[in-house]
Amino acid sequence: MICKRKTQSEKRKTTAQNFPAHYLHQAGSRLILSHGREKLLVLSLSFALCALSFALNCFAQQGDDLELNLDIASNTIPLPKIFKPAIDLSGRGFHRDNSWPQTIAAKEALDTWQRDIGFNGFYRLQYNLWEINQLSKDKEAQNKLISNYESIIKNINDAGGIVILDIFGTPAGLGKVLDKKSPPWDLKAFKALVKGVIRDLSCNKRYNIWYEVWNAPDLEDFFLGREQDYLNLYRAVAEGVNELRLETKIHIPLGGPSVSWWFSNLQGNTIVTPEGSLIYELIKFCYHYHLPLDFITWHGFSTSPAAEKENTIYKKSSTSLIRDWLTYFNFDRDIPFIVDEWNYDRDANVLAERKENSFISASYIPSRIKNMYEASIDYQLYFCLEDFQNNKEGVVRNVGAFAFDAEYPEYKGQPKSAYNVFRMLGSLGSDMFLSKLNDEFVGAIATKTEDAIIILVYNYIDPDIVTGYLSKNISSLNGAERKILLNIIKSQRLEKIMLGQLNISVLRGLTNKTKNILKKAQELNNLAKRLSATARNIRIGIKNLKENYLYERYAVDSSCSMNCEFAPLEKKEVNAIELYQETLALNPYSVNMIVLKKKPPEPPAALVPQGTIPIPENQSGD
Repeated sequence: MICKRKTQSEKRKTTAQNFPAHYLHQAGSRLILSHGREKLLVLSLSFALCALSFALNCFAQQGDDLELNLDIASNTIPLPKIFKPAIDLSGRGFHRDNSWPQTIAAKEALDTWQRDIGFNGFYRLQYNLWEINQLSKDKEAQNKLISNYESIIKNINDAGGIVILDIFGTPAGLGKVLDKKSPPWDLKAFKALVKGVIRDLSCNKRYNIWYEVWNAPDLEDFFLGREQDYLNLYRAVAEGVNELRLETKIHIPLGGPSVSWWFSNLQGNTIVTPEGSLIYELIKFCYHYHLPLDFITWHGFSTSPAAEKENTIYKKSSTSLIRDWLTYFNFDRDIPFIVDEWNYDRDANVLAERKENSFISASYIPSRIKNMYEASIDYQLYFCLEDFQNNKEGVVRNVGAFAFDAEYPEYKGQPKSAYNVFRMLGSLGSDMFLSKLNDEFVGAIATKTEDAIIILVYNYIDPDIVTGYLSKNISSLNGAERKILLNIIKSQRLEKIMLGQLNISVLRGLTNKTKNILKKAQELNNLAKRLSATARNIRIGIKNLKENYLYERYAVDSSCSMNCEFAPLEKKEVNAIELYQETLALNPYSVNMIVLKKKPPEPPAALVPQGTIPIPENQSGD
């Protein structure tokens, strides 16, 4: 159940049937018309303005070329944890072995990740109470299933990582209806069940686990209750956690609500009324009942790398607004914000950009993470480790870092381009250089260790940059201006404007502000089209190399999408020099990583004492 997700078109049908608003979703943005008040509401998942930390000096741009100047003696900060490889371990959705968690990726995929990348970051594990209960008549299989969950948790903790354990799936007999998506009717029994799980894992075995209450409760594919049902469910778990904290003096982190967008609720809320979101209601509810709320989670599927940078009607970012809510209700405003499910998404469950052209979604990864960091998101978890197919619920989604062939009885899987990008992220240094690169599409992350400099450069062009830009700015318009803009989009005049077939100046009723927004969208559209078809040069200048280095360059681009070797494309030596320069051609939708590692000193030649004659090899003095 936890892995099933509707296509965006299916979501719109559900909204039209059950909620008082229609959702018009075009990849990086959603435009919403509320029938009740005839308001145009916009859900801003903004387009990428990649102001990216890179070097002490800023980049200077001439035409399409870029220049990077990095002084390795400049100030750095510890690499923020959001840049560490982190992923939801879901996948497949069905295994022949009923003792292996059905919504977790195949063991072989986990083993490959553990071997190549390791588990020292954040990892999300969806803990299915329904599935465990279904094996109650086969205790051996049930115990093995629980043991397999625990084995994954232990491997992550042993590597220094943290598990976000998503608790979901109401067992048969405890739900209001016979469905794992049902809210529990017996909250005391549900509390006792979850409390027992937490006691065993966190108190008795002392695993480092953050507990998340349910997944996407705002979507009917995941939760069949009302908002109050979710809040009551959270309260049951939270009270159990409070009791365990008092009893054991162990801090047990608890959070949620893992909604599909930060402003979502179960009634189809929009960004225009963010205080109607389930996140706001959960904060207020926890304040009223003195419940713990140690972190806040939500999802974000989009093509926009700056989806977390949307503006609100309060003239502040979404993260700033949520932190103000926390302050108002006497919570620590600095508790972690986690985007616990995200991926490249364009209105379909199966995308070429996540399969045969997976280099496109791969180049999206560092761009989105860098923008999350700039939007004050603390942690992120990519969704997910493995594709979904061949499962009982008929879910087919190619969202995984790994693909697999369902026709083979034995495991036959392969990593996509995304996997090598995560390997690059895992290779970053412990300290990050600071500065900004003001470019719409190209960005970089520059880091260092004691003996190496690691530079990651990406070139990602949002294919839905127009709708992303409009949704970012439409909250600044008044109601009349918004309505006119929506009519332009619905009448397909927007497409004609972008193609240059319709002059903005001849459109009636537009204010200067609306015209300027459309003109800027047109400029961005033309720029994106041009740069998505040509490589861009970036000249990298590295200052103050005091020693000799070994140079390696790795790349992810259109030359390989599946089962790509992770090996350097270039190798050479770089001698100590005041200013070292290198020019790279950045293909559209590519990621390059340069590694400069200090060259080990040459071993000293063997000293021969004076007055002795060296003995040739393979000879003796006899």
